[in-house]
Parts: sequence; C-alpha cells; structure tokens
Amino acid sequence: MNTTPRQTSALAITSLVTGILGWTFLPLLGSLLAIITGHMARAEIRRAAGQMDGDGLAITGLVLGWATVVVTALTILAFILFFGGLAALLALLGASGNL
Repeated sequence: MNTTPRQTSALAITSLVTGILGWTFLPLLGSLLAIITGHMARAEIRRAAGQMDGDGLAITGLVLGWATVVVTALTILAFILFFGGLAALLALLGASGNL
C-alpha cells in the first residue's frame, strides 16, 4: 500500500487564484490566465495517472474564467445594443442634432 500523499497541481491552484482575480482585480488578464492554466492543469493531472490531485481546483478556475468572459461579452453587447437602439430612436424621431 502506497502511503505517500499525492501532490496538488500547481497549475490547478494557479487557475483557481487567477479565476478569483478575474472576478476582482484583473478581469481580462485573470480570466484568460485561469482558462489557460485550468486546461493545462487538467492535462497535467490526466498525464499523472492518479498521482496528482487538483482537478476540482482546475475546473473551478475554468468555470470562473469562462463565466467572467461570458458576463463581460454580454455586458458589452447590452451596452452596444442600448446605445445603438437609443441612436436609432433619436434618428427616427429627428432629434439627432440636425433639426
């Protein structure tokens, strides 16, 4: 029976930390790093064949990273649609400044 403890992937921990940073201090950079390191960590854990832990940390980092990307994209889309619709409405009403 092997009693040596399994190591936790440093990339998985990095993915989790940068995923949290993506929601707080570094939205774009943190999210991208969380996604990249999360995928790298999952590949590393699979290659270790049961000798390494951290898959849950990597998945959490991936979810946080992708969630930030989706929320950011939806926010930008809503912003564009709102102001684009507002400009179209003003143009339709003739209030675009060319009275």
